[in-house]
Amino acid sequence: MKKISFSKIALIVAFGIASYSCNDDFLTKPALGSLSDAQLSTKAGVQNLLIGAYAALDGNGVGAASAWDAAADNWIYGSIAGGDAKKGSDGADQPGINSIMIYSAGPSNGFFNSKWRAAYEGINRANTVLKFIPLVTSNITDAEKKNYTAEARFLRGHYYSELKKMFNKVPWVDETTVDPAAVTNDADIWANIEADFQFAMDNLPATQGEVGRANKWAAAAYLAKTLLYQKKYAPAKTIFDQVIAQGVTSSGTKYNLMPKYQDNFDAAKKNLEESVFAVQMAANDGTNTIDNANTGGMLNFPYNSPFRCCGFYQPSLDLANSFKTDATGLPLVDTYIATTLKNDMGIKSDAAYTNDGTTPLDPRIDWTVGRRGIPFLDWGNHPGQAWIRDQTYAGPYSPKKNMYWQATQDKYSDQHSWAPGTAINVQIIRFADVLLMAAETEAQLGNLDKAQEYVNRVRARAAKPESMVYTYADNTKPMGGFTTTPAANYKIAVYPAGAFTAKGKDGALKAIYFERKIELAMEGHRFFDLSRWGIADQVLNAYIAFESKITPDVSGGKFVKGVNEYFPIPQRQIDLSTKNGVSSLKQNPGYQ
Repeated sequence: MKKISFSKIALIVAFGIASYSCNDDFLTKPALGSLSDAQLSTKAGVQNLLIGAYAALDGNGVGAASAWDAAADNWIYGSIAGGDAKKGSDGADQPGINSIMIYSAGPSNGFFNSKWRAAYEGINRANTVLKFIPLVTSNITDAEKKNYTAEARFLRGHYYSELKKMFNKVPWVDETTVDPAAVTNDADIWANIEADFQFAMDNLPATQGEVGRANKWAAAAYLAKTLLYQKKYAPAKTIFDQVIAQGVTSSGTKYNLMPKYQDNFDAAKKNLEESVFAVQMAANDGTNTIDNANTGGMLNFPYNSPFRCCGFYQPSLDLANSFKTDATGLPLVDTYIATTLKNDMGIKSDAAYTNDGTTPLDPRIDWTVGRRGIPFLDWGNHPGQAWIRDQTYAGPYSPKKNMYWQATQDKYSDQHSWAPGTAINVQIIRFADVLLMAAETEAQLGNLDKAQEYVNRVRARAAKPESMVYTYADNTKPMGGFTTTPAANYKIAVYPAGAFTAKGKDGALKAIYFERKIELAMEGHRFFDLSRWGIADQVLNAYIAFESKITPDVSGGKFVKGVNEYFPIPQRQIDLSTKNGVSSLKQNPGYQ
């Protein structure tokens, strides 16, 4: 099975055929061809244009001001805005994220414009593919045309779904649009997104010749997710049932959970059975740059550490607390912040500190949150304050899911820049996400036992001994292996038979929502989940009240219901769409 190359080298080939605009006003102009339509209208031309459409997935170099503004994992918009994490670092660095974190960001915040531009660049590239496929008349089969069309529509659906969940009021521009600047954002585009994914599901093959290309089942998972976001639970269930029972990866492996939870964040184990759709990352590719690695997360490594940079994306204390369990191993859904998990706030790394060894914890905490005294992969026990840029500002924790292992750093990290990149794929949808979305759908339809079955399947994997973190055999030689002694008091169990039925629909949904929080923590989902559930104001204002008692970074924050569920339409885009004093784009409610 070959891995498709979405590298900048491939883009040079594509851009030799057609130059894409990355200017602020690219939506107001059609893509300008540097070569003739005849040269574009070939099988090779379409293939390269399609590679260009895939390459925009990482958000790097396609209109964003920096690699992290439009990162594929949405760490700023999904996790920091969702309370999984704080910006981290210190108060002065990247101030645009500060206002996003406390829900005070306005239309002129450049981060929003970067995300908007990057997504529309992806749309522009997909539309260009769709424009030229019908013009190819030789050396191409009808099956190939159908596959390329379905891939392009899949990608367009992805980019539009990113915009829709962030901004809601989004103009629909497709390959037939004559004047993009005249398109308004009054209409709800969910139906268009749904149609793209339905077409992709109906026309993509179950397997592809190259890893990383979308297949029928990735499109089906996106379609079911799109239906879920629209609260179309019955049709969503139909698709989720098919994905769970029949779905396979592009290489033909049946969808399943990886044997160990942490396998999902290991570059050596990517594109396996849990990967439904992922943005492909590569390190040390011979370009002497990190452009093809995960540059969107290059700020998000412990500060003053072997990773060099930069101390951002610190897990919140609220998130760490969420992994506490009761004596039976079940989550403390309603009481998790009643007491704060012991941490090393205010304690220097050269001072004595011992973790609380009695509080029962879900083992997923120590694959998600880097905390003092716990093995940080094979880099040694996390030293606490020494790896935190400003503990008093953002708390005591470091991110962990995006870290590469010391033993394989030469292969899976890329050091060709001032901060590292990694070969760890960005999982847009993984199978655990599918199971939990299916559980939510079943609960909404009243099928509580089935919902519990799906949640328990996720929890059972987390409860396996192989999914736990163990102490080092020798703390001075962290690459020397691990003992059989768990690094903390891990206690996790599946829900007992009939538990969701006893809770009722509302209680079951609350349990499912909490399971998504801990299983998918720091993966860019939380804000969008809370917003679509209609509970973001309750949850995030409670989060601010709790967190601001410990750190000042979120103090003064307030989530306003009916406003902050969506981000503001970028002012730059409103200005660019203005003709004769009238803009075709309307601002979201509550923003000026």
